[in-house]
This record gives sequence, C-alpha cells and structure tokens, in this order.
Amino acid sequence: MKVKVISVLEDNYMYLVIEESTRDAIAVDAAVPKRLLEIIKKEDVVLRAILTTHHHWDHARGNEELARLFPGLRVFGADQRIGALTHTVTHGQELTFGAIRVRCLFTPCHTSGHMCYFMWEDDSPDAPALFSGDTLFVGGCGQFFEGTAEQMHTNLTQILGDLPKDTKVFCGHECTVRNLKFALKVEPENETVKEKLAWAKQRDDEDLPTVPSTLQEEFLYNPFLRVTEEPVQRFTGHTDPVEVLRTLRTHRDNFKKPKERPNPPAVLAFDWGLFSPFLDKK
Repeated sequence: MKVKVISVLEDNYMYLVIEESTRDAIAVDAAVPKRLLEIIKKEDVVLRAILTTHHHWDHARGNEELARLFPGLRVFGADQRIGALTHTVTHGQELTFGAIRVRCLFTPCHTSGHMCYFMWEDDSPDAPALFSGDTLFVGGCGQFFEGTAEQMHTNLTQILGDLPKDTKVFCGHECTVRNLKFALKVEPENETVKEKLAWAKQRDDEDLPTVPSTLQEEFLYNPFLRVTEEPVQRFTGHTDPVEVLRTLRTHRDNFKKPKERPNPPAVLAFDWGLFSPFLDKK
C-alpha cells in the first residue's frame, strides 16, 4: 500500500492510495480531478473508488466529474450531501480493495456526517494509515461547525485515540505551523512542541508536507489530545476534559486567524487552469 500525498487548493490534501500488486487505486477527498488524473497517469494505476470524509466543497468537489470520467466508479461516504455518492457507509463498516482493508470511523462534529478511514494490509510490516479529514490535524483538530465539544472529545479519545499508536495520520489540511504555534501558547514549556514546530517551519519553508504524523506523536504535542494534562487544564481554567476541549477550540478559533480565503470558485478555476488562456496572452 503506497500513499501519494497530493497538495491542492490553498492548503488541502487529497490522497491516492495504491494497491501495489494490482495497481488499483483509491482516492481520498478527491477535490481537484485535473491534479488527481495527472497522478493516476503518472503512477499508471486504475481508479476504483473514492472515499470522501465529508461534504465540504474542498473535499468532495471532484466527485461528479470523476464519476462521469470513470463509469461504475464507487463513491463512499456517510453524508447524503456528498456529490455522486453511491455507497453510504456506517461506523465500524469494513471495506476491502484487493489487499487493502478499510474500517470506517464515524466522527461527527466538524460536519454531522464526517467519516474517517482507517486502512491497513493484513500481514504487512507497514504501519496502518488514518485518513482523518477535518477531524484530527497535525497538532490540532477541526472546527465544530455542525457538532459539539462532547462529540469531538469522543472522536479524539474513544474512536481515533484508541487506534494503534504507530498509525500514520493523513489529515485534510496543511495547517501544522499555525496549530503548533497555538500549542506552544498552550504549553510554552513543552519541548516536544518546540521541536515539532521548528521542524514544521522548515518543511513549510521548503514547501514540503508535514503529513503524515503518527498518533503516538500527536499525544505528545497536540493540545486537543492532551486535555487531561495539567498545563493544558491550567491554560483553559478547567479540569473537565470536555470543557478543556471546548475552551481550547474557542481560543484556537480566535488565534491568529489566517487571511480571508479567496473565493472558492476562483481558487478552483486557477487550480483547473481555466484562467490559463488569459494569462498566456500577457
């Protein structure tokens, strides 16, 4: 099982998971078909399915076009708002793609229909992979757009937090530097946060991804997984884990907010090269 990390849009990741013996592939959060098709051609693989974590345009926008290009393409997800959805999955459901096994993990909060995907191959020495969408980020977690702190706490501690500690975390956005700057504000004496932030800044300077991390690492520097730690509780003024999480999310929402994003259709137009004829005329 090989995972291709594909940077798209402003800071999104989509992924192509390749079953190396058959050269079949699964896409995760196929937002930009043009870019995905380039990787499929370069890798000489056949796209068999799409796994969509949630319905937001920057994760699901490419489903309809890909379904038209690949008749019979299966599109999996847990929310009827997902475009071109063919298979509705439920928590704990397992899927098989050749040697690749997938367990669907329902994590409502960022959206009410958010699904994460845990992947592994039996008898493989490689660590399993978690495609966490906008639930768990490197150093952070997703915003509570359609859910509650109680739900996110369950997601992070009982559903994702119980996975094998060597699980590789492939998240939906590159926001690691911002997340770790916030983590350092929460725990200014945490040496692991300092080291990870320095590493992430260097990766950012070199325009390289910071994914994957591992679940074990996340427990050392991600404040949203450290809600029972005394420094994190002291920062929030709470000891109840749910209240700690709720307060952390409020602080993070107001922490050095990035500049307003460009208009989404305009971003897609640039990414798809729709403006190229005009730019070439310069």
